[in-house]
Amino acid sequence: MSEPRRILVVGGAGGLGTAMVRTLAAAGYSVSFTYRSKPDEAEALAAELGAAHPGAAFEPHRLDLADRDAVEAFCGAIEDTAFYGYVHNAGQPADALAVMLDRDRSDVAMQVNFWSLTRIAKVLVRNMIRARTGRVVAVGSVAALQGNTGNAAYAATKGAMIAYCRTLAIESAKRGVTVNVLAPGFIDTGMLSSYAAYRDTMERQIPAGRFARPDEVAALAAFLMSEPAAYITGAVLPVDGGLTAMMGVHRN
Repeated sequence: MSEPRRILVVGGAGGLGTAMVRTLAAAGYSVSFTYRSKPDEAEALAAELGAAHPGAAFEPHRLDLADRDAVEAFCGAIEDTAFYGYVHNAGQPADALAVMLDRDRSDVAMQVNFWSLTRIAKVLVRNMIRARTGRVVAVGSVAALQGNTGNAAYAATKGAMIAYCRTLAIESAKRGVTVNVLAPGFIDTGMLSSYAAYRDTMERQIPAGRFARPDEVAALAAFLMSEPAAYITGAVLPVDGGLTAMMGVHRN
């Protein structure tokens, strides 16, 4: 019996990250995942999944994506590992009006959301090309598809992600590698805690009438890792309850 294919989930903690790891484990993959803090929770998740899915491997790795040296060291540590799939789930906010952007804060968001993706992909996709098979899924945002007050820096990082991934997709397609971007709307996780006072108003403006569950976004990532998704590449797929099909959501 062959060993399960291995997937790396960067940003595998938190609401969406944990859902990604759990969903991919349930789909039969071995999963290595990174986390920034709370090592006890990460180790507990790996132990739980190892017990639930014998034969697969689950490895947590501490990594601060904002630390360029740490990202370099991590890339060195994984460069000889054959990963079939890579999920880049990073969401560093940098809310500010466009004319009030703080360069330092925006640089951190760009490093976490974009530059770390390109550096890790540089290592993993080379190996995927050699193997002539592989899957890359980056978690973007509807903020990169439609303008929203206060999201200039964050949207720019996710817009850069989309442009990079679509280019990577066409450069690697003939080698059996697919590269796609998920563009979630509002997901019911702790990241949206600052919007709690506006939640009812926001949900009324979403055609589906609610925020997404993390597992609903993770399910699409798992599908894109599968064999039936082999002809989908260079796509930007909204998971937003119809949000990008309308004018938008406002907090007031």
